[in-house]
Amino acid sequence: MYSDTRSIQYLLGWLIAGTRGGISRAKIIQILRVTPQNANQLANQLGMDYRTIRHHLNVLEKNKIITSMGEGYGVTYFLSPTMEANYAVFEEILKKIWKK
Repeated sequence: MYSDTRSIQYLLGWLIAGTRGGISRAKIIQILRVTPQNANQLANQLGMDYRTIRHHLNVLEKNKIITSMGEGYGVTYFLSPTMEANYAVFEEILKKIWKK
């Protein structure tokens, strides 16, 4: 979907640094890089409301940052191949926003 690093850089910059829920989305991305999880597992691990997690997952999936498998409560989320390939770009964005 993203033809170059600049496109994914802008997208991740907006999703992580440019929106109110960016820090929560960054934490979800970090967790999913280690192990695929469902929304309930993420909510428990992050100590957040299940519906809030679902919202962030929907935003990330709509923007092709994560993908999912399964149905209903068993839907498992994991990083998309594009996100895996551009994880270093994500880490650079985190360094910049957490330095502030």
